[in-house]
Formats: sequence, structure tokens, C-alpha cells
Amino acid sequence: MGSHRPNPWWVGVVAGMASYIDAAAIVANGIALVIYQETIGVTPGQIGVLSAALTFCIAIGALSGGRLGDRFGRRRVFLATMALIVAGSALLTFSTVFPLLFAGIVLVGLGVGADLPVSLATIAESASGQNRGAILGLSNILWSVGILSAIVISSVAGGWGRLGGQLLYAQVGVVALVLLVLRLGIPESDSWLRAGDERRGGVHTVRADKVSIRDLIQPPYGRPLLALLLFYALTNLAANTAGQFNTYIAANIAGVEVEVFNRVALLAFPVGLLAGVWFMRVVDTPRRMPYFAAGAVLLVIGYLVPAVLGFTLTTMGAGVVLTGIGGAFAFEGIMKVWTQESFPTMLRSSAQGTIVAFARITAALLALVTPALLDAGARAFYLVLALLVAVGLLIGWREFHGHTHDEFTREAERAGT
Repeated sequence: MGSHRPNPWWVGVVAGMASYIDAAAIVANGIALVIYQETIGVTPGQIGVLSAALTFCIAIGALSGGRLGDRFGRRRVFLATMALIVAGSALLTFSTVFPLLFAGIVLVGLGVGADLPVSLATIAESASGQNRGAILGLSNILWSVGILSAIVISSVAGGWGRLGGQLLYAQVGVVALVLLVLRLGIPESDSWLRAGDERRGGVHTVRADKVSIRDLIQPPYGRPLLALLLFYALTNLAANTAGQFNTYIAANIAGVEVEVFNRVALLAFPVGLLAGVWFMRVVDTPRRMPYFAAGAVLLVIGYLVPAVLGFTLTTMGAGVVLTGIGGAFAFEGIMKVWTQESFPTMLRSSAQGTIVAFARITAALLALVTPALLDAGARAFYLVLALLVAVGLLIGWREFHGHTHDEFTREAERAGT
């Protein structure tokens, strides 16, 4: 065991593409449904239901996939998930009736959700203490590229009628199919295999003994779990709203055409991408938390700009830039790193799935009523979102400032490796 292991950076790309598909699916869905509204008669009410269903199914998938990944292995789960996404994307590409669109959303959501925790655990367990944060950060770059892919397609094909929406969904399915093939060459996690061997052999190590959900909610893991649940859920409310509804806001509130808004967002995008690359450089160093603090400030300001100044092409573009930079250091990337470091092998995927699921469920509930809240008062709604983000960031700072939870080191020491 352990011979001929693939390069950790290759594992980081192939497994980290889970984050690409996650972002691409959410943003593509938000844009494609607006196009389908104009071309195949999807109603505003159905847009709300389908948007919420995607987020809710990602949550259910994350919760179940995370636990399955700890119990039966990462590899079995991350192969099955790609098949679900391929099938769901095909339905979304070719269907014109609501029941089939809903079925496609369910399949894609479950597949995306279940893939995230097992893929991140696979990345973390193939890396070392010197590059783990950076390779997990790469998955966040891929998450950004997933958003970029949807924006590029919509900026070109947003005015092509139904075909534009079909292209948005189809690219998610094609990427999932390619990943299914590439993942056949990724072996099961060494850490997971060793934990199973130790447990069967009666060897008492952290990774062999800490396996139940009860262990996850008791000391020393209960506190970081609670902090991560609140940090990610609160910051994700605004990010999910922007991802799913920015195009809706541009079209219905700011009076900007779909392709025009997405072209502006595309121009702002490289800044956030460069910030993500910089995050990879600092996350495995003592500079992690100072950058988190700076990113947190920018993230809150990014949501405050349209709340204070109103929704225009300029303020929405500025918001995309500021949240892109701030989020690189104080949102999903650092959540992934903290989560992987805070829990032992046989709870790692379950913890990640629980954190993702809780955040997506709260976001799904909000998405159900977001169109109505935007119509009632978009600026007030965004002001509340900015305040919730600030609270989440303060919770993250309080729990992880000044000390680290590094279960990889603990496991190695206890196992004598």
C-alpha cells in the first residue's frame, strides 16, 4: 500500500474539479433559468423552486456523501457522483417541461453535494503539511474557474435563445464525463485505508477510534464544528444569493441585459482569480490569518456597495471585484482548509459534508423567497446579507485566530508515523 501514488497536485486537480462543477452548476443554473424563462416559458415561481431545489439537493448530497465517504471509502463515492451529474445535466439540456427539469436539478444537486466532501478529503489526505492548504486552495481556484466558465458561455451565448441555456447545462455534463474517466486512475486514500486496517486490527489511534457522529459533536471536535457551521452558513448566504440571482437582479432591478452584465463580471474576474492564487501562497504560512482579516473587510464592503449606493451596472461590478478578492482569503477556501485540519480521518468527510449541507440548506430556504425579498426592497435585503456575513467572519476569526487544529499532525504522532 502506498506505492505508485499519483502526484498530490494531480489528485488536487482531478478531485478538486468537484468545486468547479459545484460553482459552474449553480451559476449556470441561475443564468440558464432566466434564458429558459424567455424561451420555454419557465415561470418566476418555477425559477425559485428550481434554484432552491438545486441548493437543497446539494445539501442532502453533501450530508449523505460525506458519511458514505467515511464509511465505504472516498473513491466509490466520487465515481458514482460524476455519473449522477452527467445524467442530470442531460435532462437539463434537452428537457422543456418542468417535471424533467426538476428531475435533472435533483440529480445534479445530489451528485455535486456528495462529491464535495469526499473529493476534499481525498485531496487533503494525499497532500503533506507543507502543501495541503495550497492544494486545497487550488480547488478554490477551480471553483472560481467554474464560475468563469458559466460567465464566458453566457457572455457569448446569452442572446442565443434556448441554445444559450442548453450550452450552460451541457458543459457541466461534459466536464463531469471527462472527470469520471480521469478519476478511474485515482486510488483510494492511504489514510482511509490505514484507518480501516488499524480499526480491524484493534490498534488504538485517533483515526481508528474516532469514527461515530457522536465523536464529531463532543470535545475536542464539537467547538470547531459549530464555528465552521456558523462561519460558512452565514458567509454563504450572500455568496449563494449573488451566484444564483445576480443575473436576475441585473435584468429585473438594474435594468441591464444578461450578456452585458456578464461581460462586465467577466472583466472583473481575473482580479479575484489572482487573489485566489495568492491565497495558495500564504495559506500554509503564518500570514494566513492577517490575510483572512483583510479579506473579511473587503468581503463585507463588497456586499455593502449595492446596498448603500443602489443596484447599477457600476455598483454590481464593484461588488463582484471586492467580493472576489475578499472571498479568496475569507470564504470557501479557508473553510475547506480549516475543516480538513480540524477532524480525524474517519470523521473528516462527514464533518465537511455536514458543514456544506447546513450552509446549503439555509441558502436553499433563503433562495425560495429571494425573488420576493428583492422585489420588496433589494437594498435593505443586501444590507442584512452584509451584516450576516460580518457575523460569520467574526465567528471564524474568534475560533481560528491564534491557534490551529491540526489533526494530520495528531494522527501521525499517535500512529508513530
